[in-house]
Amino acid sequence: MRMTELYPDEFNMNTLENQLASYIVDVRDVDKMLFDLNGLCDFSNGLIQTKIYSNYPLVFRLVKLALLLSIATASVERAFLAMKFIKNDLQSQMSDDIFSDCLVPLVEKDVFDSIPNDAIIKTFQDMKSRRVQL
Repeated sequence: MRMTELYPDEFNMNTLENQLASYIVDVRDVDKMLFDLNGLCDFSNGLIQTKIYSNYPLVFRLVKLALLLSIATASVERAFLAMKFIKNDLQSQMSDDIFSDCLVPLVEKDVFDSIPNDAIIKTFQDMKSRRVQL
């Protein structure tokens, strides 16, 4: 019920309590498929397969939010860790723009892993030199 305090626009406390109570009674009496589950993900899949989620939208929303929060928290923690790493090593030597540019590859690691190294090397080779010979 803590979620109703954190997300009052998403959950009505009374409605959620009623849906949870009804859900528990219905599942005990009807669906044995939702008894032998190994986690929240299996539970969510069971709700969808049995189509129970349409009868209990707040219960399903609560499950989706619980699944999403674990992923979102890990992503945010990874971003802050990357920022801390760059900040400690390089911040004294660069401006905010360069600092921000260095963070992007670390935070968006999945995107940058999909780009082949040869394409990156070719892009840098095709760039004009910034140094001017005197």
